[in-house]
Amino acid sequence: MMAQPGERHGIKHGMKSAALAWRGMLEGTINPAKGESMTDQETPERAHVTADDIEAANDLIDFIEACPSMFHTAATIMAELDEAGFTYLPENAAWDIEPGGRYYTQRNTSSVIAFKVGEDLAATWGEDGVAGDYHFQLTASHSDSPTFKVKAVPELDGAGETLRLNTEAYGGMIDYTWFDRPLALAGRVLVREGDRIESRLLATEREVAIIPSLAIHMNRGVNEGFAPNRAVDLCPLISAGELKQGDFDALIADELDVEPEQILGRDLFLVNRQDARIWGWADEFISTPKLDDLACAYTSLQAFLGAENAHDISVFCCFDNEEVGSETKQGAMSTFLADALRRINGSLGFDDESYHRALAASMLVSCDNAHAVHPNHAEKCDAHNQVVLNGGIVIKEAANQHYCTDAFSRAVFQ
Repeated sequence: MMAQPGERHGIKHGMKSAALAWRGMLEGTINPAKGESMTDQETPERAHVTADDIEAANDLIDFIEACPSMFHTAATIMAELDEAGFTYLPENAAWDIEPGGRYYTQRNTSSVIAFKVGEDLAATWGEDGVAGDYHFQLTASHSDSPTFKVKAVPELDGAGETLRLNTEAYGGMIDYTWFDRPLALAGRVLVREGDRIESRLLATEREVAIIPSLAIHMNRGVNEGFAPNRAVDLCPLISAGELKQGDFDALIADELDVEPEQILGRDLFLVNRQDARIWGWADEFISTPKLDDLACAYTSLQAFLGAENAHDISVFCCFDNEEVGSETKQGAMSTFLADALRRINGSLGFDDESYHRALAASMLVSCDNAHAVHPNHAEKCDAHNQVVLNGGIVIKEAANQHYCTDAFSRAVFQ
């Protein structure tokens, strides 16, 4: 079963209630096998913003600023897991897992799965082999956000001796919001080191590009409707004449302190480095890039780290490529999660039958953002099923099951 709550784009109870809900989920307060509800974790009533809310919002902002790409998101999460005493289990190594242990693995350096094994897990299986409480309590979020990716041949000549970047859209976005913002670059670069290939994180500390809009004097109808051509209008400007074709990889090499010929491949993306803001007369709002879905990645991670659960296995998942359909080797539709759960089960000494019984008793909450009713366009929402800003956790539901919530999972989560 899957409920899909979303994070509000504000700070009044949003992160606090989300973290409490995820933590209750991971601690086993929710037990779908027993049909228990989470009555002690209900969404609180609205209240004024507190100092604790501001502190939580600033912690979220710090996390987002450390995650300019999906690769940085995974690295930031893994660093926090290391600091909390988790053991890294590479996928290509043997796994030795024990009750009470804390572990994590990664795929593609952009997706992370972490888990905590209950200390009393073995005791939950009776001597007669009847299943007890052994199951998985899971949350899933994603590490990526819509942006533009630099193509393999990165440069385009522009008019007047200018040089532009050759990019393509990654994910669904409102194109016009990318115009006239100084942009940085972030991602990973694969470099040759002797007889090895190493992956290096890159995040430029300066803005290096801008997507310039056409002046209104040359486009008088712009306010009557504008559908930009991504291959023309959305090409970022990187030089007025100082840089030439072939300079891009040399600049990237200089950022990484390697030679250009060492660069074998790159996954680099445009980054909006506009500073995050807590704003409003009552400090009710956060504005920052990548709230979708780093707000949920952060709150579910904090809940996971704080949860205590002795009788089952708490699992934190943060997958890459949700914005492009999740059907990659490291996406939510891949074998990554199933592989990890099977290996956990086997390393603990349980057989395949035990694995399937544990899955049948498990619950996964998909943590992503939800759309609040727009203050200027209430007609875009159902008149009687509306999400309000700063109203707390949202349970997303659709008759076509694009969200997997049904009456059972809704009841369990609430």
